[in-house]
Amino acid sequence: MLAGDIVLLVDDAPQSLGSLCHELEGDGYSVLVAPSGEAALERLNLVTPDAILLDAVMPGLSGFEVCRRIKAHPEWSHVPVIFMTGLAETEHVLEAFGAGGVDYVVKPVRAPEVLARLATHVRNARAVRLAREALDVGGNGVVLVDRHGRVAWHSPLARQWVQAYGVAAWPAAEPWAEVVLGTRGEQQLVGRASSGEGLGETMWLLCEKRVDAQPSRLARAALTPREAEVLSWVAKGKTNRDVGEILGMSPRTVNKHLEHVYEKLGVETRAAAAALASRELGG
Repeated sequence: MLAGDIVLLVDDAPQSLGSLCHELEGDGYSVLVAPSGEAALERLNLVTPDAILLDAVMPGLSGFEVCRRIKAHPEWSHVPVIFMTGLAETEHVLEAFGAGGVDYVVKPVRAPEVLARLATHVRNARAVRLAREALDVGGNGVVLVDRHGRVAWHSPLARQWVQAYGVAAWPAAEPWAEVVLGTRGEQQLVGRASSGEGLGETMWLLCEKRVDAQPSRLARAALTPREAEVLSWVAKGKTNRDVGEILGMSPRTVNKHLEHVYEKLGVETRAAAAALASRELGG
């Protein structure tokens, strides 16, 4: 754990968790306390913590509703929320995870257990955040859109472009085909959509281009959707067997698609095709 990690503890009876606060501070965390859901949201307007320990049952806003609001806010959605509650029924556990929680601890809490879970979730959240920010390297912004067409998250550069170009909708598109999402003067925002990530999410890779820019080599190749999918996974370092398992086809069929890809791109090797795709797709 890095020094200075901040934990927001939300409970309508925070005095009952004094020993936990002591343990957290002894482990190097800075602890902020909010006695209600409303107070927690006010705290978040002032500082973004590294994790939130949240009671489920409170007067006013319940912990479930607070978590939903946190996850709906772009600046807070990455923060891991761990529920702490006396409710142990399956329906409550499911509601907690459905609201966006990453873990569930039943009261009375055991400080060593909370500390172990907290350290893991803080570390994982930081790794995910850094990985998402790293995707901006090379000039590509990244956006994940859920099955309802809503933005699940976007990298910093993508957020900047989406706001600047006023992107309000994410059109249906063939996998990895270039789609113009907006234009400003001589610049346009171009996106390429994957065929779908986990939980029905679609990943969009964004970049800026001049309006009069020539189509990329990949765009000129006019790959079929299936060929584009195969190439995108090869660019991520997957073997033919891996790609076959992901896309539901045999390794032989994967290789046949790759033969067509090599011909269309004018390359002779798998490495050359993967390198070209990595440059143009940000893979």
